[in-house]
Amino acid sequence: MSDTGDAGRHTGEGRGAADPIRGTVRGGAPVPLSVLDLVTVGSGSTATASLRTSVEIARLAESRGYHRHWVAEHHSMPGVASSSPAVILAHLAAHTSRIRLGSGGVMLPNHAPLTVAEQFGTLEAFAPGRVDLGLGRAPGTDPRTAAALRGSGRLDEAADEFPRQLAELLRFLDDDFPDGHPYARVHAVPGPVQGPAGRPPVWLLGSSGFSARLAGELGLPFAYAHHFSAAGTLPALDLYRQSFRPSAVLDAPYAVIGVSALAADTEREARAQVLTGALSMLRLRSGRPGLVPTPEEAAAYAFSPPEREFVDGWLANIVHGTPDEVRSGLDGLVKRTGADELMLTANAHGGEVRLRSYGLVADAYGMPTDLSIPS
Repeated sequence: MSDTGDAGRHTGEGRGAADPIRGTVRGGAPVPLSVLDLVTVGSGSTATASLRTSVEIARLAESRGYHRHWVAEHHSMPGVASSSPAVILAHLAAHTSRIRLGSGGVMLPNHAPLTVAEQFGTLEAFAPGRVDLGLGRAPGTDPRTAAALRGSGRLDEAADEFPRQLAELLRFLDDDFPDGHPYARVHAVPGPVQGPAGRPPVWLLGSSGFSARLAGELGLPFAYAHHFSAAGTLPALDLYRQSFRPSAVLDAPYAVIGVSALAADTEREARAQVLTGALSMLRLRSGRPGLVPTPEEAAAYAFSPPEREFVDGWLANIVHGTPDEVRSGLDGLVKRTGADELMLTANAHGGEVRLRSYGLVADAYGMPTDLSIPS
């Protein structure tokens, strides 16, 4: 990848599509806006319906000027259908033509680096110049499921070895193991061994300081999970910026934060919708994961005092309300954090609610109404 050559936040219209990392601001948004899709499954619905909604969201995001659409890796969670990001991204690539697509992220300790390199080399071949490879070191699940994914003997080792796994993955992506290395004649395909080819930009994801520091030291772009770890956002971003060393990838830090945001026609409706996600998270944290409840079920739930405290704290970090209220909340978040890009995740029971929310946010910022390029 080439140097971006721009130390500041990119806000022009002419360069965003060619820049592999920095996005383009559309309308009155303070920074580029993107989508983080958890492919949530609501009570009474199916994974099939949720995956179809993901296609609709990606197409809407593309047409309205959102910069990228990422999907996350989660396992053994009934309310989430994104266990296989590479498979989902291949499907989204077939239904879009311009928007960047990526993982938010692939949990690297769950996979062999060569496997990830080949999956994303394949995606890059499907959608040249549109693929992002976001990597995390958490399992994306509970310890028992992580043991089933990796083998129980690798649980502790996998997390500790993230920097080594990352270095190995980068070598496979660039096909540049040195002579004498055991993998010098092992090639990720599709990849450079087949001739000149693009390669997806690598991002580090995190909800603590570990990946923030590592991303800074390697000169990589960084995405922070503000949507479920808001208390650590400012320390992590500060650490990333302080640790940053210019690289061939970036000459200045570029930080994205994931934000829970949901817009509806009224504040009351928005509150009812985000409560479904809060109850779903409460059940997950309590060891009772399930499908995302309906608004009626969430409204009728009898919260205990500790549960109410958890839910109130969770809702306090979700930007929700009318489109104008959401716009104001997002503007304030950018001012507080200095984020270079916002990646919005709209968590609610129904797919139509999430789809409408992304449209309302785009309306609030006066983003374009149709940027789609026919396939």
